[in-house]
Amino acid sequence: MKKFFQGIKSDIKFKTAGPGHKLSEDRREDPTQRPNEPPKPRKPPTGEAQIAAATAAMARIESQQVKSKVLAKDPIKAQVKKELEAALEKEEAKSLNGSTESRVKEPTTVCNILFRCPLTSALLKKEERERHIAEVLQTLSATDPTSGSIMKIHTFNKDREKVKVGVETIGKYLDNIINHPEEKKYSSIRLSNKVFQDRISCLEGALEFFEAIGFERETQAVPGQEAQEEFLVLSSTALERLDTLQNYKDALLTAEPVRATLERQARIFTPSIQAAHFDLPDDFYNLTAEEIKREQRQRAEAVERNAVLRTKAMREREEQREMKKYNYTVIRIRLPDGYILQGMFYARERVSALLEFVRERLQNDWLPFELLVPCGQKLDTEEAALNECGLVPSALLTFRWDVAVMTDIKAAVGTGADNVLKPELLTTAETLF
Repeated sequence: MKKFFQGIKSDIKFKTAGPGHKLSEDRREDPTQRPNEPPKPRKPPTGEAQIAAATAAMARIESQQVKSKVLAKDPIKAQVKKELEAALEKEEAKSLNGSTESRVKEPTTVCNILFRCPLTSALLKKEERERHIAEVLQTLSATDPTSGSIMKIHTFNKDREKVKVGVETIGKYLDNIINHPEEKKYSSIRLSNKVFQDRISCLEGALEFFEAIGFERETQAVPGQEAQEEFLVLSSTALERLDTLQNYKDALLTAEPVRATLERQARIFTPSIQAAHFDLPDDFYNLTAEEIKREQRQRAEAVERNAVLRTKAMREREEQREMKKYNYTVIRIRLPDGYILQGMFYARERVSALLEFVRERLQNDWLPFELLVPCGQKLDTEEAALNECGLVPSALLTFRWDVAVMTDIKAAVGTGADNVLKPELLTTAETLF
């Protein structure tokens, strides 16, 4: 009997399994042959409990949608509001203060580049330097022609080798006059002379110098020539003052170009977590339009180079080339008491300049100290350039007293050097934001 019922069940199962098929046939369904069955309508809630649950779910979904829309719009509104407020503040500032000279500047942490004129002590922007110095030297020439012309020779002529050769040649002319004052041939210089033309006339300010020390232009006859030529002839009054002539020569040979010096802009900031954030202007970068195009080509080449195995020396050379892109660097030093000292430097200045900058502002400037880079390594090569040490275009260093010396001081006195900077500097501390 059991076998009989099992047979009936298997027979029913076989008949309801669907049409037969061969084992070699592809049984995967064709989506195009699938009948389009209409979706079954969902049954609405019937009971009171189901209706209440559905109402609560719909309210929750709607509130989430509204909230998401508000959250999506809030950043845009905030940005627009911020820009409008900034524009309004700018317009109000202009209307209230028409002159930039009288306007009070808000405190800022932007690291602007400024220079100081060595002659007038005026603070100058990068693009103002040459014009300002040219005006100052022009004014100086009106009151002190000799000093003005000497500074022009060394400042306005950029080719230092030509300046060196020209100045040495002028010195030889003056030496001949000083050593042989009785011989007129030395006190007379023909302007068309090849040596004079090639070495001296090409220098801006050179002719002014000769005229300032007593030379006068004269037209004289040249032996063997019909045409007359122009000469510089030393006046008899100047020829009698050979000591003064020697002083002029010494001043010319020892003079240096007048260059606006980079303003360190030493600033003190109160302890802040923003110490590693730097706001740098475009002046920090040494890239022209042509260099930007070259940079684009180099990036394309770098992609190819990365596919090739490079040695450590090759990578270091590439890093050094990258460092040369920067003209300036701003360096911050975090002190043990939390204060932050900031200064501006040329990217190619030595580490010794940075150490001297810090030492000048220490209360105990006789104590040895160390500066540590972020990885904890000490800056111990004073002759190395800042860009060679990777301290460009900005860097945050850590100040530390010499450990051995501080140990001896604590053992002898009982306390260390708690106050790092001079007290008068701390009164100018700003907030870093």
